[in-house]
Amino acid sequence: MTREEPIKEVVLRLIKQVAPEADVANLQPDMRLRDQLDLDSVDFMNFAVALQESFKVEIPEMDFFELGTLNGCIRYFVSRGVSEPFSPA
Repeated sequence: MTREEPIKEVVLRLIKQVAPEADVANLQPDMRLRDQLDLDSVDFMNFAVALQESFKVEIPEMDFFELGTLNGCIRYFVSRGVSEPFSPA
């Protein structure tokens, strides 16, 4: 398993939480999530907060644009040294 796989799994799970009707299996990795899933700004904010909580990484609001695609999310967390989500003890 690559470093990216656990991140991708969490991102897809969180998308499904925010947009339960989403067909995450058919997401285009470089297409904006908001366009593919018809997410509004509140949905996207909830997604960003869920990412912060899952990975225990502070995401400044100015970085939210980097989370706009599936691949963008993966790159963002890999670039910050995250390889898997936070697991509470």
